[in-house]
Amino acid sequence: MHKEHPWKLIYKHFEPEEESLRETLCTLGNGYFGTRGAAPETVPSEMHYPGTYVAGLYNRLPTNIAGRTIYNEDLVNCPNWIYLTFKIRDGVWFSPSATRILSFHQELDIRHGKLVRKILCQMPHGRRTWIHETRIVSMANPHIAALRYEITPDNYSDYITVRSMLDGAVLNMNVERYRQLNFNHWESHVMGKFTSNGVFLGVKTSQSKIELYEAAKLKIFSRAKELKPTIETIRHGNQVIGQQLRIFAKKHQAYSIEKTVSIYTSKDKGVKNAQLESIKALKKLPKFNILLALHVKAWQKLWDEFDVEIEGDVFSQQVLRLHIFHLLQTASPHNKEIDAGLPARGLHGEAYRGHVFWDEVFVLPFFNLHMPRISKALLLYRYNRLEKARQYAIDNGYKGAMFPWQSGSSGREETQVVHLNPRSGKWGLDYSRNQRHVSLAIAYNAWNFWKVTNDLDFLEKYGAEIILSIAQFAGCLCEYDAKKKKYHVRGVMGPDEFHEKFPGISHPGLIDNAYTNVMIVWTIKKGQEILKLVSKKRAAKLKKKLKLTEYETDRWERIIRKMNIIIDKGIIAQFKGYFKLKELDWVRYKKKYKNIHRMDRILKAEGKSPNNYKVAKQADVLMIFYLLTLNEVEAIFKTAGYNITSQFLKNNYDYYIKRTSHGSTLSKVVHCFISQKVGKAKAFWDRYEEVLKSDIYDTQGGTTTEGIHAGVMGGSLDIAIRSFAGIQVTDSGIEVSPKLPHKWRRMKFSILYKGQSVSFDIKRSRIKIALKKNIPDAGKLPIKVNSKKYLITPGATISVSLAK
Repeated sequence: MHKEHPWKLIYKHFEPEEESLRETLCTLGNGYFGTRGAAPETVPSEMHYPGTYVAGLYNRLPTNIAGRTIYNEDLVNCPNWIYLTFKIRDGVWFSPSATRILSFHQELDIRHGKLVRKILCQMPHGRRTWIHETRIVSMANPHIAALRYEITPDNYSDYITVRSMLDGAVLNMNVERYRQLNFNHWESHVMGKFTSNGVFLGVKTSQSKIELYEAAKLKIFSRAKELKPTIETIRHGNQVIGQQLRIFAKKHQAYSIEKTVSIYTSKDKGVKNAQLESIKALKKLPKFNILLALHVKAWQKLWDEFDVEIEGDVFSQQVLRLHIFHLLQTASPHNKEIDAGLPARGLHGEAYRGHVFWDEVFVLPFFNLHMPRISKALLLYRYNRLEKARQYAIDNGYKGAMFPWQSGSSGREETQVVHLNPRSGKWGLDYSRNQRHVSLAIAYNAWNFWKVTNDLDFLEKYGAEIILSIAQFAGCLCEYDAKKKKYHVRGVMGPDEFHEKFPGISHPGLIDNAYTNVMIVWTIKKGQEILKLVSKKRAAKLKKKLKLTEYETDRWERIIRKMNIIIDKGIIAQFKGYFKLKELDWVRYKKKYKNIHRMDRILKAEGKSPNNYKVAKQADVLMIFYLLTLNEVEAIFKTAGYNITSQFLKNNYDYYIKRTSHGSTLSKVVHCFISQKVGKAKAFWDRYEEVLKSDIYDTQGGTTTEGIHAGVMGGSLDIAIRSFAGIQVTDSGIEVSPKLPHKWRRMKFSILYKGQSVSFDIKRSRIKIALKKNIPDAGKLPIKVNSKKYLITPGATISVSLAK
């Protein structure tokens, strides 16, 4: 169990059964690569998994499953650079799980981006040794990592041998349910040494042919003096290279081993020879303390932009900072030079094979408000795969851009054809690629980036083409029913994911999924606006490039006015025929299975189908109200001929919350946000605590060990800003309606709005808003506080009473 601390994740005991979770939560990264927080003395096992992942480094392998050959592309586990251990004289090599631990302290220092571990262990013959490790993955230099490993004999003096390795004999084995698939991605190992204390290891992926080189240097110090023992180079076959040194260690005297590592690949921008670059980078590196100082300085700059300060609730403060930390390790300012998207499970493990889904819709709002250049880099990942999305649309009979549900290296559809049900042990067909709403989420992300940043250059060069291409595809999804005078959308899946097709129908896909239909209308409306926002010259060029005809744009208007949305007694039908499905006996299933998050797997294991029941994995209809404001929703419905009442949202929340199993952490985010909108204060806070606990306590029972949930982390921060601080970015300015939870006394943070830095200091009784002079000749900023309008001059601070 961790200890609550505003800036640290602290563990006071070594608990083997918790190690895999801690390794995920203590991952260090910098956007370019991430390394799990495994102890350096460990090798892959059921307890430990020392994985390293480079952003965008994928490889595809075939596997024969269920009588067919399937191909899966994976984010590849890279050679293990952290391995370092020791032994006393001719004894056994130290491993925490095989040694008696007398004292244990491990902390993830979130503020400074370092992992610290201090252990007192008892080796054979009663010999006690202190081990003090500090590890970083440099935020100052994305190719560098380092660890300092300090050994202090406590009750003896004797010879100690230190061994360090670069281990290329690594496999993708982090996720148990994937182990029936091929998992050996590396070939062509080369290795060697440089200078008297350096070694390197080179590997190449078997299919994508990406070369990766790791180089490592070893130094040892005692009492601030560098020792110069003979360093032996050791090899294990052609996959592992290491170094070994021997010293005589005196009782109570500390010996500090510094291991510095560089990682380069052939796909890196501007890198012609990854081997030479990896060696060159280490030759000029300073000592560990200087690397640490530069790294800490880089992190401090990030915290100056990203920190959200909470007073009154240490747990909320700790977890929100942990979430910021892990999101910045997954995507950072370094992503400007990296062609990679946002993996749903971070650079922290192998779940979802490191693929990019729609989770960025929960994360980009936070990046937009604090460091939009990170959002821009992630949006450019999508733009760079626009041609692939166009081809995917053509292959399926559409125009425009249809992005894949799962994306990896190239932008082709990476969704698996078959999926393993771990409860039944059977492989079944996977239809999740029919979630066409992922494209609509990308359009949403591009539009909101523009809205927050006012980056006209991005809109002209990239954003407009993304949105228009998706709007064109969205229009193609719509079929007109002349008899009913309505547009319908067929063959899709909604965010729910449990429902793949209607009962009794052989082909996959649903008709008129409400979320998809509403977001199609929203996307088309934004497409219309885009054509007015960009220059006439650019609009004409885009129309020509996309072959966007006047007939299509006229049809857009008809779709907006005649989109079919099924509403019965004030409840939106999730899809056509939804109300005809059976009700699930929730009480019986909860009693029988306790954990019913994955009701789909339970029902399939019983020989039944979730398609037959009113049961959802996560928010589907309610996603409409998470992404869009009530005013936007009302306008869309009214234009399409539907009038909604003041109780509309509440009635739909009450209906669907009872029929949702929350099999995804994202479900908790959406239902939490909506519960505040409908005035359910207790449910709001209870659900927010569930959101905060999702990863730190691994509330889904083993999923966090396979990687973080980036979406829930982004969602927790989005709720803090949008719900608790009450900030809403509009086309005309910022609106603020603070509603601090009962445990929070104060909330402080800054955001960027159209390039202007705005800081907020919120208490129950008042709010202070300061506008920095960070843009020359910037005008006054309009801000509404509880519906009252204020104009803030750059350099000024206003204080507004919140007393009722």
